[in-house]
Amino acid sequence: MPKQIHLAAHFPGVNNTTVWSDPRAGSHIEFSSFVKLAQTAERAKFDFFFLAEGLRLREQGGQIYDLDVVGRPDTFTVLSALAAVTGHLGLAGTINSTFNEPYEVARQFASLDHLSGGRAAWNVVTSWDAFTGENFRRGGFLAESDRYSRATQFLTTASLLFDSWPADAIVASPETGVFLRDGSAGTFKHADAHFDISGRFNVPRSPQGRPVILQAGDSDAGREFAAATADAIFSRHATLAEGQKFYADVKRRLATYGRRRDDLLVLPAATFVLGDTDASAAEKAAEVRRQQVSGPTAIKFLEQLWNRELSSFDPDGPLPPFDPNISDISFSRGRASVRLYRDPLATAREWRSRAEAGNLSIRELIIEVTGRQTFIGSPATIAAEIDNLVQQDASDGFILVPHVTPDGLDEFADTVVPLLQERGVFRTDYEGPTLRDHLGLTR
Repeated sequence: MPKQIHLAAHFPGVNNTTVWSDPRAGSHIEFSSFVKLAQTAERAKFDFFFLAEGLRLREQGGQIYDLDVVGRPDTFTVLSALAAVTGHLGLAGTINSTFNEPYEVARQFASLDHLSGGRAAWNVVTSWDAFTGENFRRGGFLAESDRYSRATQFLTTASLLFDSWPADAIVASPETGVFLRDGSAGTFKHADAHFDISGRFNVPRSPQGRPVILQAGDSDAGREFAAATADAIFSRHATLAEGQKFYADVKRRLATYGRRRDDLLVLPAATFVLGDTDASAAEKAAEVRRQQVSGPTAIKFLEQLWNRELSSFDPDGPLPPFDPNISDISFSRGRASVRLYRDPLATAREWRSRAEAGNLSIRELIIEVTGRQTFIGSPATIAAEIDNLVQQDASDGFILVPHVTPDGLDEFADTVVPLLQERGVFRTDYEGPTLRDHLGLTR
């Protein structure tokens, strides 16, 4: 029997993929945009809707720049509102473990799981970024080992709170109404290097018991964290060879923690461009890339690697003749070049080689090295490619990122999904009420 494919829809929160010049491009703040994308995903029987989080608008040269969206509504507010206008779709939110506190986050996710009837998911992330941390009392900076240590203990503590209510703690009585069978329900006590808390958790056990846990780290520490704790891990490796390598690496780590291969799903982020034919899709994809990477946008990307101001350079001209600045002080605030590129000098040499070989301008080079389209082709071609990647253990499915929000998922839902259903690799209807049911995860 073939593997069943898992699909999710991503609503951008940190964004340089949206083609704003497209007439269909809408607001990333108005609730109607969230509703449209979520309801399209549910119509297509997707597993979940994923909302990215940004705790601070990014800057470059001290200004908000065009690789970002302006305005980021609160994650829990949006997902709670979407729970009222969807019936089956999972609702996944990115919530930071560096700046928040376990009691507060556990309470919010338990509440969301109740409101949605068991559809909540938590993408657990960390942050190294003191720039973002300026918004918080903590100040933000933690070394990588400390970030994942805190994240691990954060999740352990939150799980203790979720589990503090036994499933049968609440009893309904015709005479007295609802009462507690277990008088100690909700009590907790936890102490470690990061947290020292005790008290009583005031949200009874939710339909899933605890939210589905997602993780997005690609470092060795991130992969290990996912293998130990997560139900699904995001990946940027969406090609066959790279996908299989990542898939095998993450799955082999599970046994260390007494887990089975099916206990963790691998879900790469993926973009797509559809056309009536493969050739027309390729033409459309090339135009989409030019719309995504304008001249000014190309310079912004270049500044992230060069770590200095380059506005005087012509995007239709050659690369700068000098090397990147490898100072620890980042020109790009909130997305530091030294973090994006572990070896800026080596990356610059690679870019020069590609530019010289192809006689590429700055803009043409940036279009090449920041390529975004994972799937390009007719509906039949894309359906076959998705199915092949899943059956060949390069992934368990994909988190789709449309280049137009909120209508960009419609064509995929109407043309590709029916072909996957015909192949017998994607559901024609939901089989259970909770997100864990959709993902085939044990409770």
